[in-house]
Amino acid sequence: MNLESRRLVFILLFLLVGVVFVGRLFYMQVVDDKWIERAGEVAKRKVIIKPPRGILYDRDGKKIVANKTYYNLMFVEDDIEDFDTVAFSKLIGISVDSIRQRFVQIKKQLDRKTRSKKTGNDTIVNDYRSYLPHAFLKELSADEISKIAIELPDFKGFYESPISMRDYPYPHGANIFGYLNEINAEELNADRRFYNVGDFIGRTGLEKYYEHSLRGQKGTKVILTSAKGKLVDNFAGGKLDTNALQGPPLHLGIDIELQAYGELLMQNKLGSIVAIEPSTGEILAMVSAPSYDPNLMVGTRNIRTNYSRLYRDSLKPFYPRPLAAEYPPGSIFKVVQALVGLQENVITENTGFPCTRSLVGCHNHPPASNVAKSIQYSCNPYYYYLVKRIIEQNKDPNLFKDAAIGLELWERYMHSFGFGIRPETDIYGLRSGVIPNVSFYNHWYGEFRWAFSTIRSNSIGQGEVKMTPLQMANLAAIVANEGYFYEPHLVKSIGDDGPLEKFKVKKQTMVEAKYYKSIKEGMRGAVNEPGGTARRARINHEIIVAGKTGTAQNPHGEDHSVFMAYAPHDNPKIAIAVFIENAGFGGTWAAPIASLMMEKYLTGQVNNKAKESRILEKRFTNINE
Repeated sequence: MNLESRRLVFILLFLLVGVVFVGRLFYMQVVDDKWIERAGEVAKRKVIIKPPRGILYDRDGKKIVANKTYYNLMFVEDDIEDFDTVAFSKLIGISVDSIRQRFVQIKKQLDRKTRSKKTGNDTIVNDYRSYLPHAFLKELSADEISKIAIELPDFKGFYESPISMRDYPYPHGANIFGYLNEINAEELNADRRFYNVGDFIGRTGLEKYYEHSLRGQKGTKVILTSAKGKLVDNFAGGKLDTNALQGPPLHLGIDIELQAYGELLMQNKLGSIVAIEPSTGEILAMVSAPSYDPNLMVGTRNIRTNYSRLYRDSLKPFYPRPLAAEYPPGSIFKVVQALVGLQENVITENTGFPCTRSLVGCHNHPPASNVAKSIQYSCNPYYYYLVKRIIEQNKDPNLFKDAAIGLELWERYMHSFGFGIRPETDIYGLRSGVIPNVSFYNHWYGEFRWAFSTIRSNSIGQGEVKMTPLQMANLAAIVANEGYFYEPHLVKSIGDDGPLEKFKVKKQTMVEAKYYKSIKEGMRGAVNEPGGTARRARINHEIIVAGKTGTAQNPHGEDHSVFMAYAPHDNPKIAIAVFIENAGFGGTWAAPIASLMMEKYLTGQVNNKAKESRILEKRFTNINE
């Protein structure tokens, strides 16, 4: 072969190799996008650094929700050598078959669906990578990992990795704090920039409401890796790395000692206690009974074990009674009716009405010669006469149309107190209660076919009126403040930034401050004067309590015991509502519980041990053994 022929062969060979190389490169970069992904993995990888979750403190600086270190037992399949499944089974305490099933399960967990743009069909894609780390066992305690750690180096490809999970130094406030759970597909798709598969997210309570604050900011570390995912070096000397920032602490208005005491008093009882600082709207305690230890819902292992048991419990420990249970308020509602009557000038402070028991039943008491005495004695007929004047003000000659005009006015007053509308509290699960209006009764009875006589039960907090325990406590705060309130809230400061702006807004009711004087005097008399219905709520001569009892009728069993109060009378520091299901008269059980709570908060101790023992020993018959 001559020189010219050889040159031609060489050129053709060179062109052929070039075409093959370019074609393969085109296929890798354009046709098969897996090679783009693979090249990125080989060149560099961004490692996400998870920040610790924000800590929660009570009003006195006690740490009430913290983080605790647990461990995941990790593995990298490509690094596993000479794997002795029998010895590994003995080390971690699960069977050989379970070990094999666990590997299969891990791979299936990483399966995801993708939808083809061309066909519209779903395709299962497995994101499992044998050269990347995966969790074989999750959420091992320090004690559990210590039993494994000594022999773990004998099993190549396995190692321990610390993780942070919630810890509750005080086993109280479960319905306040809520819990974390593994993120679901919908939540993951809504915020893939922050969350990854397997991340935990606030599921209920404050953990859910303040999720975006508590989760903090993730950090990143860019590393160079080998083809098998091995760390080679930090990329660019770490110049592109960002630090993970822990979520800011939440400083709560909750007094954890008061919360714990309230849960103790409510053992073997169904109901709620809500205590509020009137001047700020900060919730001091919010007891839902029965409750549970929040540590039972830490991590997927505990949730898997405890959730179904707690959920099936007939007493509903997950149910947030202070926020969602809607009850007839009973006689505590008379306080609002009296305030509206005074503001509307249908009565004065010195108006008296006869105790006409043929109209509505009542207990024995002296005549209610004025508004204060009507509160002190809790006279039912008094409020029949009073509310009749509110609803029927002769603004229309037609009795039924006049009642509709009056009820619309009454409804506006109720809304100004926060009744019948959902509170803006910083927690989920809130109900609005029920304030029946014109549409409500038109639907029931027909338009202009009802009057005050039809709806008179509302006068004394029965009938169709419903309130939550949170709303009842806020009513006590409104009276203590003589007409204004801040939306009750749990978090007094996010870091150093204070509460959310909506909790700084001072809200006024439609009743002027001057009309609260006689109401407060009546509530003081109910606790401290002869004939008062709340004598069991007294603390001592130094701390004067003002309160109002209620007995909410219950068609399904024993009546409910209701009480609201504030103290001290001359400088209120705490407003409180207690609701005990199936406990009867409000002065018998709810009032002394409120008294003990107020004494505990105001003095730091309880001196009336006889009263305390009586409450602690009481078990109601509807509570299962």
